[in-house]
Amino acid sequence: MLDPKKLENIAQQLHNSLPQGLKNVGSDLEEKFKQILQAQLSKLDVVTREEFDVQSQVLLRTREKLNELEKRLDEMSSTEQK
Repeated sequence: MLDPKKLENIAQQLHNSLPQGLKNVGSDLEEKFKQILQAQLSKLDVVTREEFDVQSQVLLRTREKLNELEKRLDEMSSTEQK
């Protein structure tokens, strides 16, 4: 999932963008921002960059194997037709 430090940074940015009167509410509001962000982001169907890269490599290898099998099948089919 997402890095907790990034969530803290986003929550801090939201907190900093508030008018001074609301900033005085303090860290409770910042904590709520973090909770809301985590809850909403956890609903998203996302993967880490590492997981994405791994799956991309798996897909690439699978594509290569499929191309090799298609080539072999074509060769076998052309041999049978002769």
